[in-house]
Amino acid sequence: MEEVQAGRWMAMRDLLAQGGLAAGMRTARTQVLAAVAAGTDVVETWCGEEPQSPDAGVMRARVAVERALRASRQHGAWAGVLAAEAREVCWSAVRASPADPVPWVCLIALAQLDQPLAVREHQVGPPYGSFLPPGPWGLLAEAYQRDLVGREAHVRMLQFWLSRPRPMEAIWHFVRWVEGWAPVGSPLLVLPLHAHVEHYRLLQAASRLRTEHKGQWRLDESVVRRTDRAWSYWFEAEALEPWSAVDLNVLAHALWAGGRRAEAARVFEAIGPYASRMPWAHVASGPGRAEQEFVQARAQCRKA
Repeated sequence: MEEVQAGRWMAMRDLLAQGGLAAGMRTARTQVLAAVAAGTDVVETWCGEEPQSPDAGVMRARVAVERALRASRQHGAWAGVLAAEAREVCWSAVRASPADPVPWVCLIALAQLDQPLAVREHQVGPPYGSFLPPGPWGLLAEAYQRDLVGREAHVRMLQFWLSRPRPMEAIWHFVRWVEGWAPVGSPLLVLPLHAHVEHYRLLQAASRLRTEHKGQWRLDESVVRRTDRAWSYWFEAEALEPWSAVDLNVLAHALWAGGRRAEAARVFEAIGPYASRMPWAHVASGPGRAEQEFVQARAQCRKA
């Protein structure tokens, strides 16, 4: 990341060229690198130096998507233009790297920016059951062919539903469907906890929580059950791919808020210094206090 920030792309190329990488690890690395590279022209320089490199093309797609998402969050007038350009770059990466799940994950990520659902790929009916709403199912099916248990593809699907009217109804249908087949050791067992974080965030925004935030994680039976599944069948099981720091933070938060502090302490130990802003920002007492919330929760659990 330091090399990328300095405008040098060879370390990024070498990292992505490593053999034997699990698909999930490769996907995660491209996402992190793109978050840094999006503020530079380093990927454009790489593509200019090695125009035939499939990895350079994939990173170009990653950066284009990251810039479009940032423009959308900042209510930029260019968000739609950037999204259209990013979609073209992603399809180019699909053609250049047909076995790589990353371009398909990028296309799913862009679906949340298509508010009128004008893109055909975002209106596909579900092949898995009529109770699931239309969405970018064809893109997800392509991602499945390359990485069945890829966490980011599913998180991006959650983000797509969150961009739609009445998001939680679709999200719970999606989560229940994933729960029906997610294997032991899969990061998809943490996906329901991501959904509960978003659910409580929406309730808080609408001032509809009947109890303080931590109480929800103790009183909601579905949360307790899903927290236990993530703990037992993901964290304590043999993981199918390396843990994501964000997933660890979500599980630590669920255990801490649910009063299971001894178990949470073990997850905090696995997190080490890699705290994520979410979900701690949702329970922080004010803007910019996510880190303090994480530190306080960790200290409470270590005393258990």
